[in-house]
Amino acid sequence: MRPSSCDTFVALPPATEKQRIIFGKNSSRPCDEVQEVVYFPARDYTGQEKLECTYIEIDQVPHTYAVVLSRPAWLWGAEMGANEHQVCIGNEAVWGRECADSEEALLGMDLVRLGLERANTAEKAVDVITELLEKYGQGGSCMEDECGFTYHNTFLISDRKEAWLLETSAKHWAAERVEDAYRNISNQYGITTKIDKEHPKMREYAQGKGWWDGKSQFNFATVYSFMTTARIEEAESRYSEGKKMLEKNEGHITAETMMDILRDKDSGINMEGIFMTTGSMVSVIPKDPTLPGVHYFTATPDPERSIFKPFIFVKNLKLLDETTSPTFGSDDPVKKHPRFQSKPDRRHELFRKHEPVSIIIECRKKGKIILQRMRKLEKEKMAQMEEFLLHGVEEPDLLVNLFSSTAKEEIVIYTKP
Repeated sequence: MRPSSCDTFVALPPATEKQRIIFGKNSSRPCDEVQEVVYFPARDYTGQEKLECTYIEIDQVPHTYAVVLSRPAWLWGAEMGANEHQVCIGNEAVWGRECADSEEALLGMDLVRLGLERANTAEKAVDVITELLEKYGQGGSCMEDECGFTYHNTFLISDRKEAWLLETSAKHWAAERVEDAYRNISNQYGITTKIDKEHPKMREYAQGKGWWDGKSQFNFATVYSFMTTARIEEAESRYSEGKKMLEKNEGHITAETMMDILRDKDSGINMEGIFMTTGSMVSVIPKDPTLPGVHYFTATPDPERSIFKPFIFVKNLKLLDETTSPTFGSDDPVKKHPRFQSKPDRRHELFRKHEPVSIIIECRKKGKIILQRMRKLEKEKMAQMEEFLLHGVEEPDLLVNLFSSTAKEEIVIYTKP
């Protein structure tokens, strides 16, 4: 299967306005897959417990941080998300010289969630993910299907101060601190000769495979990528177009800029077809620790036909019922062996209401009216969030239902005559 998947972006001051870090991702997945947005509060554990991820159990830690996640509804991990410390992570599928393992281990999406639950900085997330990768490995089907769709993973990670790019090939990895004003990734290796952290045997392994002569300057992308770029031409095109859009807006990148990039269909970033953009995220993180981060999620396919809804971490947050998919416990076909013998209906309430409307938005007069109402609601919410980004949150209790209440307003738009 060709690498038709995701695009992830981060922009740092001075490329952004108002001393803010802007993070964004389009999760492009199989077109029939439902993506939910869920919240999990911080929690303490005994330290002796086991944690069941998508396919395997691992050791639990004594404390996990509160997280908000956008994830395919069939698995444990996440495509993208943020935690209470304003760490943001998005992953990308990559293919290289090393075959991706079909044997069940941790999915890259599991590692996204684990990084968010266990790390209070971007650099710490790099350490968490790589330690788990080395201990448990990565592998298993990345689709709710028997097709055995597998891949390695790259991760773009940010916090209030900086961003990191982490790239993996099986258990080997390299990480780079992002020092440019922005960075984007699109299903291809991007770390070259600037490597700030690495697996201790990463170079030795490559030399043993004959991928590197041990003498020339080590270039991670060159060494671990395919000999030919034919397979990643599509990814290269999306990467180049995304980079151009960041360059064009350098110095003035905002949440609106990032949303526009994620909505761009000509570039392929807003993907359509067998693989399509099934969920999108934009986060605005002030460098000032006294100000809140605002995290926008669609929870529906195609950001051009969706509303970015705001989420802010405050105490006493409520669960996100409107965007949480039904669960099936031990009867879930993902949990049974052999796996994936059937597909249950995983559509959450917002997805069900959005589905018929998304079809008519661009081809009927009523659809255009609905889209205008959607954009109006989005702009109103973003204006409200700007006040919090500038002045902070004085009454946090008013925000415990922020995301859900916006989702309810969205549903009203879809059901209004």
